Amino acid sequence: MNRKMRIRFFRYIHFNGFYYLRRMADFNTDVEACLEVLRAGGIILYPTDTVWGIGCDATNTEAVEKVKQLKQRPDEKGMIVLVADFRDVLEYVAAPDPGVEEYLATVSKPTTVIFQNAIGLPENVTAADGSVGIRVIDEVFCKHLIKRLRTPLVSTSANFADEKAPDSYREISPDIIKGVDYVVKYRQEEDISFLPSAVVKMNVDGSFSVIRP
Repeated sequence: MNRKMRIRFFRYIHFNGFYYLRRMADFNTDVEACLEVLRAGGIILYPTDTVWGIGCDATNTEAVEKVKQLKQRPDEKGMIVLVADFRDVLEYVAAPDPGVEEYLATVSKPTTVIFQNAIGLPENVTAADGSVGIRVIDEVFCKHLIKRLRTPLVSTSANFADEKAPDSYREISPDIIKGVDYVVKYRQEEDISFLPSAVVKMNVDGSFSVIRP
């Protein structure tokens, strides 16, 4: 390797190293800021394993209401809840079928499961029939945030009701951005389009009905 090539190589590594450190700094700053807002009953705009979401502490009734008001979402509709591990489902669903965990191990797409008999969650999180949609998340930012918060997060796509979910951060309405208490910086620059999660319903006989593929 000649001197000219070594200089280019060094600059390339230095640039990527700097970028990586900047992203990690954003990550840590965002986590701390989100925790402060969420613990105070505020709402955030954040990246998930699918589309960007509006979220809050899923156990805080008033915070959930703020999310619904911003999104202009009908009261009778339940909210999707994110948890960090499948064992967390046991805290919010009465006797979930163990087959769900086995099913989730077979899917490659992020999948929200609608469970019957929700427990430990406000009425404005669950649907009128007492069910709740829960997704075990594998995205590093959400997983870390949920574990630090020690409660699940509400996650609803960052758009107004009856409008298309944004494919990326740049498509989010300025009115949505202005309506939250904190906007996560981490992953804003990604030029990737994401899709909403698959949604399945656990039936009494142990089978699954696909609500959204």
